[in-house]
Amino acid sequence: SQARQLTIRLQVLIMHLLKWHYQPDLRSKSWGYTIRNQRNELTYLLEESPSLHTLLPERITIAYPRAVKDALEETGFLYSPFPALCPYKAEQILDETFWPEG
Repeated sequence: SQARQLTIRLQVLIMHLLKWHYQPDLRSKSWGYTIRNQRNELTYLLEESPSLHTLLPERITIAYPRAVKDALEETGFLYSPFPALCPYKAEQILDETFWPEG
């Protein structure tokens, strides 16, 4: 379903935003590409189904813990430096000019 697709894309995007934010010395073209690509795909999905906009807060809440889990696996951090709640607003997550500083 489209709501599931929204959650999966948010999960991947948030995971890469976290890595970008918390591992500034390891930033790569690949991470940047994934962030841009997921934002583009989310934009297309939301344009095709504008009603999904209302689901964004709920879907971010669902996607965030999954994104943290994935980010912890990929970064190898022994302890999570990530906040308990998503530090990014929906507008920031989707904004192509937003790149969290670390």
